[in-house]
Amino acid sequence: MVKKYVILLCILCIGNWCFSQQLYFEFGTTISSFDYENSEGRPLDNLMSKSRTYYGLGYRQNINDAKTLFLSLGVSYNNYGAIGSESSVDNYFEWDISYLGAKAGLGIKLFQLRDLTFLANASVASEFLIRGNQTINNDVYNLVGEEEFNNNILFFRGGVEMQYPVSSSTAIFVGYTYGKSVLINSAENAEKLNLNAHQFGLGFIINLPKCYCSF
Repeated sequence: MVKKYVILLCILCIGNWCFSQQLYFEFGTTISSFDYENSEGRPLDNLMSKSRTYYGLGYRQNINDAKTLFLSLGVSYNNYGAIGSESSVDNYFEWDISYLGAKAGLGIKLFQLRDLTFLANASVASEFLIRGNQTINNDVYNLVGEEEFNNNILFFRGGVEMQYPVSSSTAIFVGYTYGKSVLINSAENAEKLNLNAHQFGLGFIINLPKCYCSF
């Protein structure tokens, strides 16, 4: 099922790129925290965030004549992690998980200072678990295929971005986003895990040969 989903994402992206104006690639750091409840509905309050990497790839194009609105579609690979302990039972916990996602976003141009352009972004992504480990004390568990963690999630994000052209066909951008996940499906009476993520990224926007787009 996962392989079919990945193939479908690739086909959709390739098809969209044929008609798109710009391609983008981004990477950066994710600082994630977890809202976790065990099968009895009890939360773990002493979980600490961890830093991981993320990557994104897709296309972007103008959707209005004023060139102040930008639609983007793409795929993302996100790594999340958290660490904590429960002193009452002398347990140590750690999660290290990776999600593959399909993302749709909207960018709004806020203002421009000479060649610097400032934008606000909002996006929603459907993500599914492709790799995950849970460590409890000295024991490591594979989370892929486990009913409690084999969930699809929706990830809503919002943030700001600063963009600067380095040539007539390429621009570089830096940005910050904050996001929160929502479970799409979950087993009854199961462990529940919601994610919070701060992302700091760097990326490039490249005009396609037939696109004479200004940055």
